[in-house]
Amino acid sequence: MGASPPRRCSRAAIALLAALVLATAASPADARTVYRCVRDGTVSLSTAPEPGSKCEAKELDDNAVQTPNLWGSMGVFSGTLYEREQDGTLVYGTRNLPGSRPYLRFTATTPPGEPAHEGLGQVGAPRLEPFAGEFRAAAKATGVEDAWLRAIAHAESAFDADALSPKGAQGVMQLMPDVVSDYGVDDPFDAQQSIRAGARHLRALLRRYDDDRTLALAAYNAGIGTVQRYGGVPPYAETQAYIAKVQALHARYREAMGFRVERPAQ
Repeated sequence: MGASPPRRCSRAAIALLAALVLATAASPADARTVYRCVRDGTVSLSTAPEPGSKCEAKELDDNAVQTPNLWGSMGVFSGTLYEREQDGTLVYGTRNLPGSRPYLRFTATTPPGEPAHEGLGQVGAPRLEPFAGEFRAAAKATGVEDAWLRAIAHAESAFDADALSPKGAQGVMQLMPDVVSDYGVDDPFDAQQSIRAGARHLRALLRRYDDDRTLALAAYNAGIGTVQRYGGVPPYAETQAYIAKVQALHARYREAMGFRVERPAQ
C-alpha cells in the first residue's frame, strides 16, 4: 500500500488516509471520525457525510493496534483522495463530487478474493441450501444480515452441525461453551439452536463495537478479552486470516443472494 505525498497535509486528511490505506499504526491526527458512504453500490470514505449518499460514522481509536477495514473485501485498488469545501469547511473524500479537486492518489489493500483461513482452506463457492430456513429466521429475529450469518457458518464449520474444534467450539456456528451457556442453548449441535445463538451473539458484538464488523469478527474468533487487550484486531495470523475469509465470503453470499456487490467510488 502507498500514497504519493500531498501538497499540504491537513490533520483531517491524515486521519482519513490512515483508514484509506488500512495503516497498521494510528496517525497523530485529532479528527478521528470517518464516514463510510454508500451510493448506487459504490463505497467512499469521507471526513464528512456526503450529500446524496447513505453515510455511517466510524470512530477511529488513536490507540488501536490496527485501523479497521472500512472498505470491505475489494482486493487491492487505487483511487484518488479529493478535497472540497462543504458548509465552509474543507472536506476530504474518495468520491469525485461537484467542486472536488484531486488531493492525492492512494493504493488500498483490502481482503483479497481468495484468502485462506488456517485450517479451513480456500473460500469456495457460496452454499445457499444448508439450513436456509434457520438462517432466514435468525436474521429476521435479530436483524443480523442473513448473508453475514451464512459467511460465518461457512468459514467456521462448512455448515457441519456436528463440528467440534480442538478448542471446544461446537456446532454450525462453532460456539464456545461459555457462549452456549449465555444464550440458553440446550443442544449446541442442534443447527437451529446454534444458528439462533450465533446470530444473537453477533448482534451483541455489533452493539458492543458500534456496528464495526471487523472488530465483531475479531471478537467472535479470538474473544472479547483479546480484542480489549490489544485495543483492536489482535496480531494473530489466524484471526486476521479469519476476518479476511469471512469478509470475502460475505461479498460472495450477497452476490449469490441477489444483492449488488459494493465497489470503490471513483
